[in-house]
Amino acid sequence: MGNNLSRGTRGRIAAAALALSLAFGAGTAYAAPAAKAKYVFLFIGDGMAMPQISATEVYANALSSKDIAVKKLGFSKFPVAGLDTTYDAGTFITDSASAGTALATGNKTLSGVVNMDPGKSVKYTTIAAMAKAKGMRVGIVTSVSLDHATPACFYAAAPSRSNYYDIASQIATSGFDYFGGGGFLQPTGKNKDQPDVIELAKKAGYKYVNTKAEFLALKGGSGKVLAVNQTLADSASMPYEIDRKADDLSLADYAQKGIELLDNSKGFFMMVEGGKIDWACHANDAAAAILDTLALDAAVAVAVDFAAKHPKETLIVVTGDHETGGMTIGFAGTQYSTFFDKIGSQKISFQKFTDSVVAPYKAKTKLEDAELADLLPAIKDGFGLGLDQLTGVQQTDLQVAFSRTMGSKEVRAVDEDPYLLYGGYDPFTVKLTQVIDQAAGIGWTTYSHTGVPVATFAKGAGQELFSGYYDNTDIFRSLASVMGIQVPAKVAQK
Repeated sequence: MGNNLSRGTRGRIAAAALALSLAFGAGTAYAAPAAKAKYVFLFIGDGMAMPQISATEVYANALSSKDIAVKKLGFSKFPVAGLDTTYDAGTFITDSASAGTALATGNKTLSGVVNMDPGKSVKYTTIAAMAKAKGMRVGIVTSVSLDHATPACFYAAAPSRSNYYDIASQIATSGFDYFGGGGFLQPTGKNKDQPDVIELAKKAGYKYVNTKAEFLALKGGSGKVLAVNQTLADSASMPYEIDRKADDLSLADYAQKGIELLDNSKGFFMMVEGGKIDWACHANDAAAAILDTLALDAAVAVAVDFAAKHPKETLIVVTGDHETGGMTIGFAGTQYSTFFDKIGSQKISFQKFTDSVVAPYKAKTKLEDAELADLLPAIKDGFGLGLDQLTGVQQTDLQVAFSRTMGSKEVRAVDEDPYLLYGGYDPFTVKLTQVIDQAAGIGWTTYSHTGVPVATFAKGAGQELFSGYYDNTDIFRSLASVMGIQVPAKVAQK
C-alpha cells in the first residue's frame, strides 16, 4: 500500500521523520540529570577521535600480545559513550578555537574565533565562568601553551586565536583558581613591549611557580596558582610524552595537583587538555600521538581515583574537539594486516628529531657535502630503522626527502606537490614517521583536521546525558545541567 503514496506524501512523511529525529536524536542531551555533580572533570584530547583511541588500544595490546585484540583505555571503559558532531558556523571541518567555543559555551562560531559570535562583536560566557560564579573553584590544565586555542576557550574571549598576548592577559582577570601546564607564546606581546603576563597574574594575586620543586610544594590553601612546567619544548608546550624524561612532570601530575588545590566544600570544575595529540597528528606521527593519548588516559585515571572517594558527586567527561590527520587503521601497502609493535621502535617525536638531529646537521653541513649515511646512526636510535629494512621505493623517497631538507630544489617528474608529501614539516623527518606508520598499517589522509564525529565518554553523576549522537554544543548544556547551572537562551554577554 505504501507504494501507492504520492511522491509529495512520501516527502512530507520523510520530512516529519527527520524533524522527529532532530528533535529527539540527541537522546538525553537536554534532559534533567538523575543526580547533580559537585566535582566535574572535562578532559579534551585535542585532535582525538576514534582513530586515535583505537590505534592506541591496538598498540597497547601489541606491546604484550600477538593476539588480535585491543587493550581498552581507562576512559574507553566508562559506562556511557556517545558521538558528537564538530562542524562550526562556517565549515564542516572545525578548528580548535571554534570547537573549543562550542564545548565551553554551547555556541557555534567561526574557525579561529575564541568565545565570540561569528560577527566578533559579542562575547560568550563559558561553563568555567559560570561554575566560578556559582561558587565552585576552577582549574585549567593543558600540555600546550596556556594561551593556545583550547585552554583559551575556557577563560578568554578574542576575535582571533592568534591574539596570544590579549588571551594570556585575561588569566589575571578570570579569577580562576588554578592554571597549569605549558607557558606563553607572547608573554610580553608580539613586539615584546607589553607588561609581562606573568607579572599581571602576580599582581592579581596568583602564586607563580615554574620549577618542579615549587610545584610539588603546593598544597591546598595556596590560593590562586599559575604553574608553568619547568621543562618546555616547542611553542612553550610540555614535551611530547614520547620525549618526556622520567623525572619530568606529566599531565597526570598537573591533574593531581589540580585536585589538591581545588578541592573544597563547594566543589570544582577542571578542564584538562591533552593538546599535543593534535600536534603529532598534524605531522602524521602516530607514535607521538599514541603516547600522548596514553598520557591523557593516565590523567583521567587520577580523576577516576578521586571519583572513587566521591562516587555520587563526581562527573568525568572525556571527549575530543575534532579529529586530526585523517588517521586510520589500514594502509594499502599492508592490506588487511597490521604490525603495531613496529610503533614501539620509535623513541623520539618528529619535533625533537627535527630540532636535535636534523637542524644541527643542516646548520653545519653544506648541501653538496650532505650524505644520508651521516644520519643513519641517529635514525637507528630514534626510529629503529636501518636502510636494509626499507624497500627500494622507500629508500629512494627517503633520499629525496633528505635532499629537500638539505635545500635541494631538484624536482623529479613523479613528484607531487611538496605539501601533499610533507605537509609543511621537515621532509626528511616526516618521511621517517611515514615509513614507520605505513609499516605498522596506519594511514593518513591530511596534515590538517577532518570533519568526522568524535567520541565522548562519561562516568559518574549525570553520565546518562552523554549517551547518544548529538552536537558538540550539547556537551556544554549537559555539563551545565549536571552542575545545576541555569543557562539562558543566549549564553552571551555584551
